[in-house]
Amino acid sequence: MTSDLSPSPACVTLIERAVGFDTTSYKSNLDFINHAAEVLEGAGARIRLTFDDAREKANLFASIGPEGRPGILLSGHTDVVPVDGQAWTHDPFRAVLRDDRLYGRGTADMKSFIAICLALAPEFAARRLGLPIQFAFSYDEEVGCVGVRRLIHDIAGLPERPKLCIVGEPTEMKVIIGHKGKKNVRCTVHGKECHSALNHRGVNAVEIAADIISFLRAMQRRIRENGPFDLGFEPPYTTIHTGLVHGGTALNIVPAECGFEFEFRNLPDHDVEVLMAELRGFAQDLVPEMLAVDEGAGITFDEYNTTAGLLTGEDDEAAVLARQLSGNNDTAKVSFTTEAGLFHHAGIPAVVCGPGSIQQAHKPDEFVTLAQVAEGEAFLRRLMDVMTER
Repeated sequence: MTSDLSPSPACVTLIERAVGFDTTSYKSNLDFINHAAEVLEGAGARIRLTFDDAREKANLFASIGPEGRPGILLSGHTDVVPVDGQAWTHDPFRAVLRDDRLYGRGTADMKSFIAICLALAPEFAARRLGLPIQFAFSYDEEVGCVGVRRLIHDIAGLPERPKLCIVGEPTEMKVIIGHKGKKNVRCTVHGKECHSALNHRGVNAVEIAADIISFLRAMQRRIRENGPFDLGFEPPYTTIHTGLVHGGTALNIVPAECGFEFEFRNLPDHDVEVLMAELRGFAQDLVPEMLAVDEGAGITFDEYNTTAGLLTGEDDEAAVLARQLSGNNDTAKVSFTTEAGLFHHAGIPAVVCGPGSIQQAHKPDEFVTLAQVAEGEAFLRRLMDVMTER
């Protein structure tokens, strides 16, 4: 590894500029995207933008090098998580350098990687590349990999799709070949309200919701004990988590409605749809008793986000290249979810490798070390050498 190196001033400057754009997911990312486009166009890149329905957010896809050939894609998301309620010791949207660390929202997750790409774009353009280097910067990854789905759909229509993708999420420059998938679900129980003294005339939505949540807990226990397992992950099994519950109006009123949200974080080869079907079957068995009291009672599920897991083979071209560039033959798997699974399932083999630590992501006083920035820069310079025609 190259931790004794220092990053170039251009990389540090562009990280500072990137942090200065407040791209919290509930805000527009257009200023940051326009900045990135300006830098890339200055390096001669060919630019494509895809927008959300309101045209307040955009993805950027850019290519440098020969046309008509499949390229190597570097991908990152432009949005960051909120800072609201966090105890920052300085302005989170102003980068601060202290003790060889760059502090600021997004320094680890994952504006440093994007800034390194932008800083080195002119150098890629100055080389005689045998295939194009391509960049994909997306919106709203933090709320469910939303923007990248449109970007991938757009890329799929190109004459030549990328041959492989490196997603620069913070992995401390370790090559990640697997991550878990994720399914977010909102369940709403519709009951019947009445006075609690006459609760036999009502349908208690909170209690029905509790039955379903208890079933999810039992399902988790079964998976934890019986698998399937993949020891490359921590924990080495699919996890199930209920994170939000709301319902009821007063203690002496049988609640008419209760809603809760839960998630599956599944091993990439564990079919989460089978688990969801099992849950739906259990819920359906509860409905007849509810309908016997009120014909308007029922249970609905809204699967509002599903992101594919990633499982790339050790010998796949993307994994082999990333190991070569990192200078480390080790690979790993992680339990968090990235855009890499979506690229992989769209036929673009992917790995995850980028500067910074996921342990710093989403926290107050988020930071990336200068050593990590330097390693990320060295990684892309090696890629530049590999792509240069001799």
